[in-house]
Amino acid sequence: MTKAGDLYGQSLYDLALSENLTDDILSQMESVKEIFKENPDYITLLSEPSIPRKERLKLVDEAFDGQLQPYLLNFIKILIERGLLRQFSACEKRFRSSYNKDHGIAEAIVTSAITLNESQVSALKSKLESISGKKILLTQKTDEAVLGGIRVEIEGKLYDGTVQGRLDELRKKVDETVL
Repeated sequence: MTKAGDLYGQSLYDLALSENLTDDILSQMESVKEIFKENPDYITLLSEPSIPRKERLKLVDEAFDGQLQPYLLNFIKILIERGLLRQFSACEKRFRSSYNKDHGIAEAIVTSAITLNESQVSALKSKLESISGKKILLTQKTDEAVLGGIRVEIEGKLYDGTVQGRLDELRKKVDETVL
């Protein structure tokens, strides 16, 4: 994350927390982030200094007025005015991080060779929740290179139960063995 993303994202979170709007603003930020991701030219347009600031702000009003919480709409306008709209994703990431911390939520990334079914995901989620003591938001990735098993990344910790991970460990032990 960038310093600006940290500062602005945390500031918006603090404001949302004081107004009891964290849930609404987080879900709206995710939506706006997806819109920006799908339409990178829109960010370029809103960041273009040759277009008068009033016109850029009017474009945001026309696009989002009535659809976003006023604090979030004004936040986007501040980012535009300060030339920091490209930091919106970093702001959302910081906002989410603070939200998760305050609500006892941990994000986990699970990597497996094939997509896990619902019962496997549910069992894994329950196990991770009992280990961490937090509610788990699970993101699933597939990677054929793991061959089998799963790899879980949660709160900076890596739990590697993949065949590839075990083969790597075995290879490392063999390399360290002196004949």
